[in-house]
Amino acid sequence: MDAAPATLSSTRAIVDALTKAIVEHRLQPGSKLAEQKLADHFGVSRTLVRQALFQLSQNRLIRLEPARGAFVAAPAVDEARQVFAVRRMLETAMTREFVQNVTPAKIKALREHVALEKAAVAGEDISDRTELLGDFHVRMAELMGNKVLAQMLGELISRCALITLMYQTTSAAEHSNDEHADIVKALAAKDEERAVRLMAEHLEHVEAHLVFDRKVPTHDITLALS
Repeated sequence: MDAAPATLSSTRAIVDALTKAIVEHRLQPGSKLAEQKLADHFGVSRTLVRQALFQLSQNRLIRLEPARGAFVAAPAVDEARQVFAVRRMLETAMTREFVQNVTPAKIKALREHVALEKAAVAGEDISDRTELLGDFHVRMAELMGNKVLAQMLGELISRCALITLMYQTTSAAEHSNDEHADIVKALAAKDEERAVRLMAEHLEHVEAHLVFDRKVPTHDITLALS
């Protein structure tokens, strides 16, 4: 087996596992990511761990501090507001274009996704719920065939997962599934203005439920990945 693909595969696996732990709120902002612990956990060298941590730092999911190591990023309040502002700009424009190119197949795909969200919310599976609610927005971009937009939204939503972990109240995401369903109805009806308004209001509702003076707990990396 070629060593280069194996190395890339191992690095990707570490990046994916840590990203999933962060997005699913199993790794708290401020958690220290010790290279040796990660190397032991994944059964790889510290060099591969270092490569993975560098990739995560490029996506701003973690921060690298000289002589101190790697930590799960803890977005500041201003950054939190800026991320949501960027999402509103991108996603209202995306919604407008989606309506202009809507097809029955795209609506069917979104309805199926919303049904999965509803099941996850009903089952109280926080991991599934978090992932599916975020993926709704990425799914819209994918259905438009815009891979760049899908990637950008994926990265922004990953950063939003940190922000909501730090600042979100327990009732913050209760209505997200219903709001997604209403957006799909407007898209199916080709009601452009309503769909755009509902998307903007949905993102505003998520931000409005954030409590920016909340204390942030920390979790151990071994527990988060176990």
